[in-house]
Amino acid sequence: MSTQQHKIPSGFGARSTAKEVLAGIDLDGKLAIVTGGYSGLGIETVAALAGAGAYVIVPARRPEAAREALDAHGLADVEVEELDLSQLASVQAFAERFLATERSIDILINNAAIMASPEARVGDGWESQFATNHLGHFVLTNLLWPALVASGGARVVALSSTGHKLSGIRFDDPQFTSGYDKWLAYGQAKTADSLFAVQLDVLGAPFGVRAFAAHPGGIMTELQRHLPREEMIAAGWMSEDGTVNERFKSPEQGAATSTWAATSPLLAGMGGVYCEDCDIAEPTVVGSPDARVVGVDAHAIDPDVAARLWAYSAELTGVDAFRVE
Repeated sequence: MSTQQHKIPSGFGARSTAKEVLAGIDLDGKLAIVTGGYSGLGIETVAALAGAGAYVIVPARRPEAAREALDAHGLADVEVEELDLSQLASVQAFAERFLATERSIDILINNAAIMASPEARVGDGWESQFATNHLGHFVLTNLLWPALVASGGARVVALSSTGHKLSGIRFDDPQFTSGYDKWLAYGQAKTADSLFAVQLDVLGAPFGVRAFAAHPGGIMTELQRHLPREEMIAAGWMSEDGTVNERFKSPEQGAATSTWAATSPLLAGMGGVYCEDCDIAEPTVVGSPDARVVGVDAHAIDPDVAARLWAYSAELTGVDAFRVE
């Protein structure tokens, strides 16, 4: 039975931190992989998981920078591996190295992302935000499937955002071959992340692997590196003097929802839902004053669209752990 897209409720909220949602949870002996886990909310996710006893691996496009950042954060025991999500050969190489160690994975958090970046092409001409945020993680998860199954109860968390409200999947032109728009491209990628969790849960549940999409909330991190200050001021994210809007979360708070989705006992036997503020999100109330920033839009959790996107992603990449030969 599919999990209902409604609050549990969890007992946590928008200002809960990753450390708080892990209180009383023992992750000793568990292995977690967190992509992009060396800056912003990613490094806070890693810190919280490691603090609860998990052994954490951080795949990073810049492993030297990752090592330096993690060491500075007191996380010298975290393992760093090279991985560039925009290059499928790099994803393949990372997966092969990991599988060769014969370790199982208990938690996979697909956290790394780019946002509103200038038009760029990777792979076979793929739009870079779709390729990095979605396709790279799609391939990574599928290639790591044997290790996820081996854990006997793994969880996969895909980081989405309210950006999903900007665009559904543009099946007529998903690669923006004409008329590139950085925000529509980001929106499509974040919708793809949510739909990925929906379909992975359908496919993975019979094997004990459950998947969740998580919106971390607005956080000022390196994710905004492509945005001019003037654009963020115009959007109301900060004032002229640089004061960040009070609705934004701290990195520790931003890491909480994905950490909660990856570990909460309340989610046992559940999956395939979009989470926000450390709980399962409610469906968007269309036309409401906060429809742009609260809840999940129907197009981001549609099971038929999720299955279609999975098939399209598998066709593009040539990777599908569930393909029947």
